[in-house]
Amino acid sequence: MATTTALLALASIATVALVLVALYRPFGDYLAWTYTSRKHWRVERIIYRIIGVDGQTEQTWRAYLRGVLVISAVGVLIVYALQRLQPWLPYALGLPAPSEHLSFNTAASFVTNTNWQSYSPEQTLGYAVQIAGLAVQNFVSAAVGMAVAIALVRGFAARRSGTIGNFWVDLTRGTVRVLLPLATLAAVVLALGGVVQNFAGFTDVTTLTGATQSIPGGPVASQEAIKLLGTNGGGFFNANSAHPFENPTPWTSLVQIVLMLLIPFSMPRAFGRMVGDTRQGVAIVSVMGVLYLASFTILTLLESAGRGTAPELAGGALEGKEWRFGIVGSTLFATTSTGTSTGAVNSMHDSYTALGGMLPMLNMMLGEVSPGGVGSGLYAILVLAIITVFIAGLLIGRTPEYLGKKIGTREIKLGAMYILVTPTLVLAGTALSFALPGVRDDVVSTSIWNPGTHGLSEVLYAFTSAANNNGSAFAGLTANTPWMNSALGVAMLLGRFVPIVLVLALAGSLAAQDRVPTTAGTLPTHRPLFIGMLTAVTVLVTALTFFPVLALGPLAEGLMS
Repeated sequence: MATTTALLALASIATVALVLVALYRPFGDYLAWTYTSRKHWRVERIIYRIIGVDGQTEQTWRAYLRGVLVISAVGVLIVYALQRLQPWLPYALGLPAPSEHLSFNTAASFVTNTNWQSYSPEQTLGYAVQIAGLAVQNFVSAAVGMAVAIALVRGFAARRSGTIGNFWVDLTRGTVRVLLPLATLAAVVLALGGVVQNFAGFTDVTTLTGATQSIPGGPVASQEAIKLLGTNGGGFFNANSAHPFENPTPWTSLVQIVLMLLIPFSMPRAFGRMVGDTRQGVAIVSVMGVLYLASFTILTLLESAGRGTAPELAGGALEGKEWRFGIVGSTLFATTSTGTSTGAVNSMHDSYTALGGMLPMLNMMLGEVSPGGVGSGLYAILVLAIITVFIAGLLIGRTPEYLGKKIGTREIKLGAMYILVTPTLVLAGTALSFALPGVRDDVVSTSIWNPGTHGLSEVLYAFTSAANNNGSAFAGLTANTPWMNSALGVAMLLGRFVPIVLVLALAGSLAAQDRVPTTAGTLPTHRPLFIGMLTAVTVLVTALTFFPVLALGPLAEGLMS
């Protein structure tokens, strides 16, 4: 059994790796061309006229940020309003309007690319809200993340410039040239693979026992495609990609894994092209790949060696996993969805072994840089690269430089604040859930199904997922309560937009600098030494920050099991 598992793991990861390696250069070059081309497509010029912007105008980082915040605020209001007005919308399927706090949570979730769902989608939202609200934000939020990453790359590439591009142009191009065509192609492939695509509503059928069961349908394939491609993650069904209507076969599961990884693993190539040194992109993608492979390998070993009579007889910890995917198909999907900011699941992370369940949590705590979300993964690891060259500069007694830009007081302050945002939200949210008297009683009695260390892990996972804009969950937590909906909604908004503010401020600061010449004392940032240093810094920052709370949750549970 161990040999079979190892062969399946090698075959699965090799298949995914071959596809990504084959697409890395051409697709990465296409991304670079998308954001550097001087020509606007006709449809893009029409969009600019409709929204009233000049596609030729460059923006400062503050103006760029205003665009991000405006489109996001409008998105929150629209998605909230659509939910509250659901009974009066077409294709509502007779479903009532979600509550105020659930509508807020869902609106914040989809606008921030989190796609956390405190509800059963097929029983809560009709087609109008799914299509006009959630699916639209799946495109917009992904395009926003890509735009912010490109703005930071322009900061490195620019010389004494006060501008970092035009947000509305980047948003439009990311949607029109990248997400829409790829999502259309992916939807066709998934539909051919058996993913449902209809407007059938609920169909009543008679089961083999003579009972009546209501089977939901819907435009699933079209939403599944952008859910994965844009590293969004919100499923059309409550079981997400474990549902046979969303993910029927092992090969469709591999397609979904490739879709989640395609843009994040190709963004470093675009970064290298735009800064004029493709070796820098190889260095960044190498760090992403090392972290991804390490997480997948450890998680697969932990789940394959699940202790206890039942796991040993079954050949591994199969609780909560679909037999058609098995352990390897489940751990590969889990590593991908939490290493990116997707949060989709084809198995229940809450059912993983204690230490196995910690790995998806750690993937998010790393800052989702293995390889991260569309855009957010690249700008997160570039911030970590700045921290790394700063540490290296201290060791050798030189002013730190990265890609010809000096890393001074302003840059390192912005980088340090970026690193602190997510841990603050995660630890504060978890602590408040157990510290506030009225809230604690509600969380313990209503939200947590499994008391003790695993209950702590469930709450910790929820705030880790929300603050990192991932969206996956330990299913033993009931999050549809006023406190959890509100607290997690705030964590999503702050976890998305505070880092974006800091990244764009960093882009503006870097763009204003001239490039300094490379000397014999300059740290090469494309060699294995730097790749190792960046990997170590990424892991150590996480370990030192989250180890104490992990020791109270999954580590304690694993040691006791």
